[in-house]
Amino acid sequence: MKAYIVALWIAVCGLNIGTLQAQDTLIVFAGASLTEAFEAMATAFEADNLQVDILFNFGGSSTLATQLNQGAPADIFASANPAQMQKAVDGERIAGKPQTFAHNRLVLIVPIDNPANITSIDDLNTPNISLILAAPTVPVRAYTDTMLDLLANNPEYGIAYRDAVLANLVSEEPNVRQVVAKIAFGEADAGIVYQSDVTPDIADDVQAFPIPDNINTIATYPIAITDDTAHSELAGAFIDFILSSDGQAIMATWGFVPLPTDKPCLLLCVFSKQMDG
Repeated sequence: MKAYIVALWIAVCGLNIGTLQAQDTLIVFAGASLTEAFEAMATAFEADNLQVDILFNFGGSSTLATQLNQGAPADIFASANPAQMQKAVDGERIAGKPQTFAHNRLVLIVPIDNPANITSIDDLNTPNISLILAAPTVPVRAYTDTMLDLLANNPEYGIAYRDAVLANLVSEEPNVRQVVAKIAFGEADAGIVYQSDVTPDIADDVQAFPIPDNINTIATYPIAITDDTAHSELAGAFIDFILSSDGQAIMATWGFVPLPTDKPCLLLCVFSKQMDG
């Protein structure tokens, strides 16, 4: 049955599957905030492609870009911001042009008991509260700093607000999930993370407060195939699945802002979609 499906897929698509052999392994480097969404993505993709095994290396995008530039093997890099993707591009580790596959928003989180009675970012300049952010090289921190700079130029907040917020900073973490974990354990009064980081497993341990779009910073996530992958067609098929309506639905389920629904597929069609067509 499997051989029939593959043969029919070739006939319909007119494509040479090349490296799509039995037990192919695809190594994906992905920002920590993508953990649950990409694990769900892999489960769905592998269900339709039984010969594929997707292995992830999740971490801070800046750390992953450094690992790539130091020669770490990978087939795909999914970054939480364009700057770290550009770092990999400059290191000549990326083939072709990166593509945006999702967006995200910043949210404010506090421990479930909210000891500092924080309800919005307006409270972050309160003296003596403790704030945790990601380290300056981590994408979520870059987005946070951009937001704070915008607020510094906003007459309703100003430079004094931004300086007071940063004066409350007590820890800088290597990735966004560490920020979430410390807030969930009550190690600080507040943190700024992505809305997708408030996952079901920590929903009972934190409170999340939205940040209005007019003062928020929308995160952009690019993805690309690496320069020396031995599985370019398989990598392209997985990226195409992420960009498909099914993949974008998974991203939305895990709190990301999906791409516009009229965005066309840009790479190979995933096997199951070809079978449906």
